[in-house]
Amino acid sequence: QVQLVESGGGLVQAGGSLRLSCAASGRTFSTYRMGWFRQAPGKEREFVASINWSGGRTYYGDSVKGRFTISRDNAKNTVYLQMNSLTPEDTAVYYCAAAPGGGNKYVDWGQGTQVTVSS
Repeated sequence: QVQLVESGGGLVQAGGSLRLSCAASGRTFSTYRMGWFRQAPGKEREFVASINWSGGRTYYGDSVKGRFTISRDNAKNTVYLQMNSLTPEDTAVYYCAAAPGGGNKYVDWGQGTQVTVSS
């Protein structure tokens, strides 16, 4: 089990950028697949991006491909989400999640960080 704390959210104008961070506790962080999800008001939770334990493989939701980049620093127990060319449709609460053993079942979640993009 890992504890996850997101940071870096805020208010940004359309076309701007933000970088989210997710700090994880625990000595086994490097064995986890990490993911970012988001949920806008009235909408279902949406997959944003994921990264495998080494950082060598990344996956993105269709709506963010080419604009967002996920990365991780296992030495710092941190995963990042660089978000560029933001649009109002990116407004949501962004959650960091961890899947043990590199699987696809996310069992540990952060509390979320709000991202608001103004037009």
